[in-house]
Amino acid sequence: MAIARYPAFVLDCPDPAALATFYGALLDWPVKVDDGWAEIRADYGDCIGFQRVETYTAPRWPGQDVPQQMHLDVNVDDLDEAETAVLALGATKHDHQPGTTFRVFLDPAGHPFCTCIS
Repeated sequence: MAIARYPAFVLDCPDPAALATFYGALLDWPVKVDDGWAEIRADYGDCIGFQRVETYTAPRWPGQDVPQQMHLDVNVDDLDEAETAVLALGATKHDHQPGTTFRVFLDPAGHPFCTCIS
C-alpha cells in the first residue's frame, strides 16, 4: 500500500497567481489562489503548486549559473500549434532548441518547460 498519493511539485516564483493562471490555461486545470501561494489541480488529483519567493531569480538555461533544478514537459499533438498557443499565454520561446521532437519555452517567471510530441 502506498504511503502517500497525489504527489505535487511546487515552483518558486515572484507571482504565484500569475504563474498558476499561465499553467492553468496551458493544462485547462482550475486555479486556486491564496496569500503567497497558488495551485492548479486536475480532476484526477495531479497538482502543481506555486510559492512566492521575494528574492526569486529565474533559471538561466542552458547554463548552470542559475540552474533550472527542474522543468515540466507536456505532451502535445502538434508542435507548431502548441507554440502559437503557449506564446499567446505569455511564454517565451528559448533561443536554444536542442531537439526536433520537443520545443523549449520559458514560462512567465523564467522556468524552462518543453512541449513534446514523443
